[in-house]
Amino acid sequence: MQQFKIEQMEQKHIDTILQIEELCYGAHHWSKESFLTELNNKISSYKCVIYENKCVGYIGFWKIIDEAHITNLSVHPDFQNKKLAQSLLLNMIEECYKEKIKFITLEVRVSNKKAISLYEKFGFKSLGIRKNYYQDNNESAFIMWSENIFDKKYKELYDRIKENLINYGNNNDK
Repeated sequence: MQQFKIEQMEQKHIDTILQIEELCYGAHHWSKESFLTELNNKISSYKCVIYENKCVGYIGFWKIIDEAHITNLSVHPDFQNKKLAQSLLLNMIEECYKEKIKFITLEVRVSNKKAISLYEKFGFKSLGIRKNYYQDNNESAFIMWSENIFDKKYKELYDRIKENLINYGNNNDK
């Protein structure tokens, strides 16, 4: 099986991340300056999935008191459907557990069915819409929230997803 690891995003990853951004979002993606600013933002956390010493996916989020706000989550198209986005989300949730963060929120394009499905798998629910949220085409965004991740029901969901991911990795090692 391919060996992936998750590590802290660093400045050395930014050029590769910008390539992923362009592949996933076209001309309307975050700039190099935006990522560099986020790396120095005291309330942010950014992680990369590394394969063969190269970043192939990433997640970023802000930690504000007892809430986390996902700013971005992307996986290079050549590495999608390998459960890397799930791994990044699990890693983020583990960090939330360590830092006593109870709730997670994000915005997602209403047309991004694949991302919405992923977030729903993790127990997120759409609790509102931001009209004309995206500047490139004025598309609206769903505002999605998790339940309290410390609740027993959510913890069971988290444990189930984590176990399935471990089993997926074990089955792909053969």
